[in-house]
Amino acid sequence: MARGRRLDRAFAAATRSLDARDRAWCRELVFGIQRLRGRLDHLLDQRVKRGLESVKAGVRDSLRIGLYEILYMGGVPEYAAVSQAVDLAQSKGGRGVAGFANAVLRGIARDGGGPENFPDPETHPVEFLSTWGSHPRWLVERWLTRWSSVDVTGLVEANNSVPPLTLRCLCDRPEDAVKALRREQIAAVAVGSGTGCVVIPGHASLEEAMAVVPAVVQDPAAALVVSYANPSPDARIADVCAAPGGKTLALAARGNVVLAADRSLERLRLVRENVDRVREQSGSRRGFRVTTVQADALAPPVSRPDLLLLDVPCTGTGTLRRNPDIRWRLTPNRLDEMAALQSRFLDACADVVPSGGVLVYATCSLEPEENEEQIEAFMARRPEFHMDPGEGVDGEFLSDRGYLYVMPQSCGFDGAFAARMRRV
Repeated sequence: MARGRRLDRAFAAATRSLDARDRAWCRELVFGIQRLRGRLDHLLDQRVKRGLESVKAGVRDSLRIGLYEILYMGGVPEYAAVSQAVDLAQSKGGRGVAGFANAVLRGIARDGGGPENFPDPETHPVEFLSTWGSHPRWLVERWLTRWSSVDVTGLVEANNSVPPLTLRCLCDRPEDAVKALRREQIAAVAVGSGTGCVVIPGHASLEEAMAVVPAVVQDPAAALVVSYANPSPDARIADVCAAPGGKTLALAARGNVVLAADRSLERLRLVRENVDRVREQSGSRRGFRVTTVQADALAPPVSRPDLLLLDVPCTGTGTLRRNPDIRWRLTPNRLDEMAALQSRFLDACADVVPSGGVLVYATCSLEPEENEEQIEAFMARRPEFHMDPGEGVDGEFLSDRGYLYVMPQSCGFDGAFAARMRRV
């Protein structure tokens, strides 16, 4: 992450040689540190006279590792966590660092790391939510201008939770998938809300679960985007930012013909692999008519689709529980850059949607510049498009304007936004 690589991709590359148990342990540690980095850093900063930023980066990371193990990984004895962290800090900062690291970690272990060691949430909500809540201060301040302290606290808590393994069933009803999984001794629960998803709350591996039911890994919020798109049975669909292919497959599972495009050839291969896997697994039950093509959404490789799904690159602030490193990588400037790019995507894709056709714009962001403000500006400059939300999802997920809006603190899903527009 320090080199700018996304955490999920960096972790996958670094842990390929580990067995499942060791990989799970490392994942809990690495992702947990990113979720609670603000909390850890606040505790560490209180113990460093010149402030935590004065500590060499490698030593700082060693302290975070040791402190997370002490406070949140009960299977690691305190003495072992301290000893390992001290050795690691010494390897990064030299022999003189050992005593410093030992004193810092043992001091916090002695005094505790609970919320009583943090700013008061009633009198200093920003400070509390950026330290104990472990979110960048600028993002907390931004959210507090839009939502109440109670709502933002709920959002922060949701972002700091560990997301469950959720599968989008492609051929079976969720209730039938639950029965099939349970027959194989795999616990599962149907999510409901029209998502078509099941949660695997136990310790079954992804491979074991997906061998039982044709499915893709997909959060219920992403599944709701597909339901909201609500194409007619014979609609020809273009998914122009398709990788890794979850929404493509969910659309194809409805019986629609789908053209899946993405500018990344490597990520497009993931789409093809998922399509081939599910097609083989499902046999004759579904055709899964999907064609893949490498292309940029700024130059859509399609003419006159009945429905075009534009699931744009975005800041991802609705997925901070799943991608905890995003919160530390994101900046206000990056938000502005993404909004400008999304506007270009919208205009390019609008040009290929015919009269009567549907354009569905989607993000996994919570930010208005990427969501409702983006759509209002688009429809102002392109008056031939108007909202046409249809009846694909329950009203609880729709705003007054007909936008799909999924909030993590309200339903336990990731955050998502979508606008379904028809061209006159």
